[in-house]
Amino acid sequence: MKCDSGGYEAELVLLQKQFESLLELCDEQGKLEYSISARVAHDLGERALFLAHVAPFYPNHLAHFPTKLADLLRRRARKLPSGLRFLLARALILLVNRKIVRVPDTLSLFMDLQTLGDSRLKVIAFRHVVHSIRRHHADYADLQNLLFNMLLQNQDTPSSPAQEELALRALLTLCELHRRKVWFDDTTADAICTASLYSAPKIMITALSFLLGYEKIEHNDDGGDDDDDSTIDDEITLSRETLYKANHQGTAASKKKKKAKLQRVIRSMKKQQRRASQQSNNSHYSPLNCLKDAWAFAMELFNRLKTCHERYEVKMMMMKVIALTIGLHRLILPGFYSFLQIYIQPYQRDITNLLAVTAQSCHDKVPPQVVEPLFKKIVERFVHDHSRPEAIAVGLSAVREICMRMPLLMNADLLQDLALYKKSHEKAVSTAARSLIALFREVSPQLLVKKDRGRPIDPKARPMAYGKINVLTDVPGAELLQIIDNDDEQESGKSDDSVCSDSDNDQENGQKRVNDEHETKDDHFISEDEYERGCDYETDGSDVEDYVEGMKDDLEDIEEADEVSECKEDDGVEAKSAMEEASKKRKFADLSGPLMIADSSLRALKKLAGTTGGDDQPESKDGILSEKEDFKRINELKVHEKRKKHSKEERLARVRAGREERGKYQARTAVKQKKTGGLSNRQKERKKRMPLAAKRDQVARSRIVKTKKNQCSAKQFRGRKAWK
Repeated sequence: MKCDSGGYEAELVLLQKQFESLLELCDEQGKLEYSISARVAHDLGERALFLAHVAPFYPNHLAHFPTKLADLLRRRARKLPSGLRFLLARALILLVNRKIVRVPDTLSLFMDLQTLGDSRLKVIAFRHVVHSIRRHHADYADLQNLLFNMLLQNQDTPSSPAQEELALRALLTLCELHRRKVWFDDTTADAICTASLYSAPKIMITALSFLLGYEKIEHNDDGGDDDDDSTIDDEITLSRETLYKANHQGTAASKKKKKAKLQRVIRSMKKQQRRASQQSNNSHYSPLNCLKDAWAFAMELFNRLKTCHERYEVKMMMMKVIALTIGLHRLILPGFYSFLQIYIQPYQRDITNLLAVTAQSCHDKVPPQVVEPLFKKIVERFVHDHSRPEAIAVGLSAVREICMRMPLLMNADLLQDLALYKKSHEKAVSTAARSLIALFREVSPQLLVKKDRGRPIDPKARPMAYGKINVLTDVPGAELLQIIDNDDEQESGKSDDSVCSDSDNDQENGQKRVNDEHETKDDHFISEDEYERGCDYETDGSDVEDYVEGMKDDLEDIEEADEVSECKEDDGVEAKSAMEEASKKRKFADLSGPLMIADSSLRALKKLAGTTGGDDQPESKDGILSEKEDFKRINELKVHEKRKKHSKEERLARVRAGREERGKYQARTAVKQKKTGGLSNRQKERKKRMPLAAKRDQVARSRIVKTKKNQCSAKQFRGRKAWK
């Protein structure tokens, strides 16, 4: 029938009549509330699937077939046998894939079929909805609104189990499409986050699970690789020999196999590059980033947490989502920290996750007095001498994570007490204490005792006060570019000096040429065109004459400084200072204005610009740092920046400065000799006279030990050495 549709019209009409008669029989049995017989169900399913296969070749005869099929599933889906429902759904999916039926017309039907409790039908309907939206979401913009209405129409009020199941299937569909980056927009992400406030516990738990496990799902995603390849701009380099063999060598079949193998290699290389880029990127995406009103969401979820009677695992999920929202959007929710104090106990279940929630909800925008009771309770309950080593290690790690985000919570006395745990014999405890010390070496070294500070990077570093903002006035690290450029200029200047020393005649000729130009251009320094251009800036002739006279004076001073430098090589410093004083007479700001100075001496203008154009910012053509080159170079310089080597005198001075608080070094024996009191008990024991019997006993014991030692040494003899 597919090859010759016109020759089999009679058979098609017969099959169509059989399908309609079976359909009427099914309706009559449904009205009489009889169950459909297995024979009728099998014949109806087989003919429906057959007609769906040949429907594209008989559009006139089967024009109403898709409508009858969809109406049957809408009216009688719950009362039909499981096998018949499955065959009818397959037939309708086939019609949608052949573009005989529009996707929006059957979307609500396939969403309803997922709520019937049939596992096979649920799987095939869910896959069809996801794949059809992936293919046609650009053509049908109203598909998203349909799913939003299914999800959020009964959010606050209690609904029937069927409506809850429909909302759950809509949520799962949205989560899958968002995970596959089909609907990767803020509206879909906000709808998923809002579903965690749903009145039905099943829907709420599903939304919370997706929000918490999104990063894990994202990294383990194997679906949608073909769609993501078009958005990756990775450059895949292949050898010319491989490309030539795949396109020009061998038969047609072998070349086809080589091309397919080449495409597999390219896909695997792209997948490896994508994974490497995901691992190098520290910033992880979460749907919570797209919340329209993050504070209202966190507050509503927290209010529900305080009043809900769900099991502890659900409460922990809610606390994790609240803490994640607070950390991402830097919210202030004071009641949340007091609520966490109820669960802060060493014997609490999942206490490590709870402490992670506590650390994640802390940031520098929260007032320290709000978190301080919770912080003190963690220290009191976990870090003390009667606690187990595991609890002490967990408590110290939690303190470090909280202080990393809010260093103002720590004071000197508490930090010094916690730092003493570095001497613990337990490896986990000492490691946690040393990590806390290492943190405060960078954040606030003055809180540590001197022996714990080591050599801090910045001894005067301290955390900013609460509410203080560090406003940047320049680009951080831009001075590194200038340092490197200055070093390059000094190296090039040395090479230029060596070249100039070999070409003194060229310098003299060039100086004479410059002097001749000055003499010939003093009278014609400003041309008529330049004077007319200067009139546009509302300048008169007196300003021009003053400007010309000033330029002449500057050039004469520079020439005098050059002559001094040529005549007296020993007085190079004086000549340089004279040149600087002469060039500073006219500010560089005076050069900007109405006049063009193209006719002036190029050498003189360069010297003027060199003496007055000093700036802290790096030199660039337009004063703007390029994102790809300059900032990349700044990051490299920050990583590979070399420290300045100190001389021996500077190193000794630093060592002596560190010993100022110590006293003068004295040996231990010298300290003992200066003791003003009497002898110690140990010294007195050495001077005691032993009784005669004790002395004889000691001599006999030493003789026995010596004899045994000699006997053992004789038994251990194993031959003479070869070199004796």
